[in-house]
Amino acid sequence: MFREMRRKDRELKKDEVIEILKNNSCGILSTISENGYPYGVPISYIFSNDSIYFHGATKGHKLDNILNNDKVSFCVVGKTCVLPDEFSTKYESIIVFGRASEVFDDEKNMALIETLSKYSPDFIEQGKEYIKRASKATKVIKICIEHISGKANS
Repeated sequence: MFREMRRKDRELKKDEVIEILKNNSCGILSTISENGYPYGVPISYIFSNDSIYFHGATKGHKLDNILNNDKVSFCVVGKTCVLPDEFSTKYESIIVFGRASEVFDDEKNMALIETLSKYSPDFIEQGKEYIKRASKATKVIKICIEHISGKANS
């Protein structure tokens, strides 16, 4: 169902993939629009319970696309370093394929609290109050991972 990686010599082990997902703060979510065009958008995310979670407004292009087709791709680029004299680049990257759906109640709250812990660790109490006020105007989406791969040139 999913393609094999061509450069097996650059394939990352699962624990390395997880570390890159946990240690980065931005990824590109790719969805398919109703007109068939791909739509890639940078998002903040968390990796928890072997899934990717992100939050956002209750309406928008990515949500419309997910309702239309729940299959998504998510890419995270870790450390990079251009090597001009070698005409190459050192890099690490992760690609996730999965299905996206909205989560509710305890799972939604868990994802928002973990997002708060990742991005605003010095403001937990203020963040919890913010979540209480903003939760109704916020959707949380979970990507259930069906395939994941990581690649690096180090």
